[in-house]
Amino acid sequence: MVVRDRLRVCVCTVVHHAEDARILHRQIRALLAAGHEVTYIAPFSASSATPWPELTGVDVPRARGRRRLRALRHVRRALSRHARDADVLLLHDPELLLLLPFIRRRPPTVWDVHEDTAAALSGKAWLPGFLAALLRRPVRWAERIAERRLRLLLAEEGYRPRFRSEHPVVPNTTHVPAQSPPPPGADRVVYVGHLSAARGVEDLLALAAALVPHGIRTDLVGGADPKLGERLRAAQRDGVLRWHGYQSNDTALALVEGALAGLSLLHDEPNYRHSVPTKIIEYMARGVPVVTTPLPAARTIVERDGCGIVVPFGDPSAALAAVLRLRDDPGLRRTFGTAGHRAARLRYHWPDQAKLFVAQLQEWSGVPAGTAPGPHQS
Repeated sequence: MVVRDRLRVCVCTVVHHAEDARILHRQIRALLAAGHEVTYIAPFSASSATPWPELTGVDVPRARGRRRLRALRHVRRALSRHARDADVLLLHDPELLLLLPFIRRRPPTVWDVHEDTAAALSGKAWLPGFLAALLRRPVRWAERIAERRLRLLLAEEGYRPRFRSEHPVVPNTTHVPAQSPPPPGADRVVYVGHLSAARGVEDLLALAAALVPHGIRTDLVGGADPKLGERLRAAQRDGVLRWHGYQSNDTALALVEGALAGLSLLHDEPNYRHSVPTKIIEYMARGVPVVTTPLPAARTIVERDGCGIVVPFGDPSAALAAVLRLRDDPGLRRTFGTAGHRAARLRYHWPDQAKLFVAQLQEWSGVPAGTAPGPHQS
C-alpha cells in the first residue's frame, strides 16, 4: 500500500458563507497547516470571497431561503467531478446529504453537524411554521440514515443524545492569542454573528437606541436575514448603530478588541439550548466582558469563568443596565476581560482541537499516515 504524506480532502458547503469561521478559518486552515491538499467547493462569488491560493477553490451558487434547487444542481456536478479524486469528503450542510446517492466513486464521507437540524427549522424565517413542524420528523429520520452510512463530527457535546452511536466532537472554539488583549474600552459594544429574530435582533436594536444618549456606540458584525437589511441600514443612517455586514473571522475579531462588552442576546430557542454560542468564546478570547442571555451553556461559562453578566431573555433594559454597570466600573470590566481571556486560552483554544480534527480525518480516510507535520500550534 502506498503511504503518502498528504491527504486529499474535498470540503463542501452550499449554504454557509465561503469564509465561514468553522469551515475555512479553523478546519481548512488546520488541514493546510498539516500539509494536506484541500479542494473547497463553496459559494465564493455569492459571498464576495476569493479562494486562498493554498487551496483549490470551486465556485457554486449559494442556497438561500426557498431558492435551493439551482445551487444543489451545481454542487452535485462539482461533487461528481472533484470528490472522486479525494481521500475524504467533508460536508457541512444537511442539504448535501440529499445529493450523495447521485455521487459515484465517492470517498469516505464525513458530515460535520453544526446544529440541531430539526430544532433549527423553527428559526428559518423563510420556512412557514406549519412546514417546519411537518419537517421535523423526516429530518430526524434522515439523520438516522446519515448516521448509518456516513462518519459524523459533532460541533457540540449537547448533540450526542440525538444519535444512537458515539461520534467525535470537534467544538466550535477559536484561536486565542497568547498575549493579553487590549483592555476593554468604555464607549463601544459589539455583536458578532448572524442577525435574525431568534438571535435577538429586536433587542439589539432597542439596546443600541438606548445607548446613544450615553455616548456608547453599537457595532453589529454579521450578515442578516433578508427582511432585516433595510431596518439595519436605516438604523445606521440615523446614527443608532454601525452595521458592518459579514466580515471574515479575522476582521470580525479585530473589531471585537477593545470593546466595552460583547453581546449575545439570543432567544430561548430549542436549537440554542444545547449549544455554546461561539460569539461568547470569541469575546472572551479578545478580553472583552460578555453580556448574555441565560442559555444553559452560556450561563455556565460566564458564571464559572467570571467573565460577564447574565441578563433575562428579551429584556433590553436589563442589557442596558449591564452595559452601564461595566462602563461605570473600569476595574470590573478589566477583571471580566482578563478572566475570560485566561479561561478561553485554557479551555477553548482551537489549535488544541485542530490536531485531533486532522487526525480523525486521516483515520477515516483509510490512507496510512506519512510524515506530514501536525497542525501549527501557537
